[in-house]
Amino acid sequence: SMAVPWEEYFRLALQEKLPRKIPEQNVHQFPPVLRLLEKRQELKAADQSLRAQKEVFQTTMAALQQRWEQLEQKEQELKGSFLRFDKFLQDAEARRSRALRRAAEEGHCAGRQEAEARRLWAQLEELRRERALLQRRLEHLAPCARLLGQVLERLPEFQGVPELVARFDSLADTQAALRRTERERLAELEAARARLQRLQDTWQDEVLWHGQRRAQLRERLEEARERTLHWESKWIQIQNTAAEKTLLLGRTRMAALNLFQVVCQHQRQPPNLDLEDTEGQLEQVKQFIQDLSGMLASLRQAE
Repeated sequence: SMAVPWEEYFRLALQEKLPRKIPEQNVHQFPPVLRLLEKRQELKAADQSLRAQKEVFQTTMAALQQRWEQLEQKEQELKGSFLRFDKFLQDAEARRSRALRRAAEEGHCAGRQEAEARRLWAQLEELRRERALLQRRLEHLAPCARLLGQVLERLPEFQGVPELVARFDSLADTQAALRRTERERLAELEAARARLQRLQDTWQDEVLWHGQRRAQLRERLEEARERTLHWESKWIQIQNTAAEKTLLLGRTRMAALNLFQVVCQHQRQPPNLDLEDTEGQLEQVKQFIQDLSGMLASLRQAE
């Protein structure tokens, strides 16, 4: 609803009803009583006019209020219409999306069906070509069939072509097995020959190596014999030298023992040292000689 400025409205209406300005000459011409009556009449007329304008204004405001309410109702209706239209657009968009998805799925399905149809058509063409090939092979094998029929007439032990073919397949398998066995035996024979050749080559190499080794050992044996003879002569020489040294040592020890015994006899003392203690014996002889030399020196001085 609209706020109505009543005071402002009445003030403006009163100003319109009242005279704008009283001329100066009229003010001075009328007496105060007449002017008062005139003012009352003007106020009464203004009041009546204001009441009439107030009624008109109230009527106008009521009409405006009713119009405003109608406009608000229209606005609400328009809002509802907008909402319903928006909902309609959303539903239409959803239906359009579903229709597009359905169309895409149908197109994809149609593509798969078309691809499957092409595959089946290609398979049919392949089967037709295979059928034609089998037909040509059948025509090509027709003489063989007639030949097998003639063979069956000459071989009554076979009941039919399948039995004859089975017998032939068995013989063919046996022949193939024999050929495989023969190839395996030939391969084993070749392997044995190769091993024998390797053994012969190895044996010859070993014989040659052993011959060389034997020659080397003979050379080393001769060298060892020469060294043995050399060291045997050295050993004999060493033994001879050792015998001479031993003889000299024995003579020296006997001489030292004789001197020691002479000293003991001269001193009239029994030998108090071991017979093998040559150093001790020589020490006793040395001491005796020193004592004897000292005595002789004393005697010379006394003379």
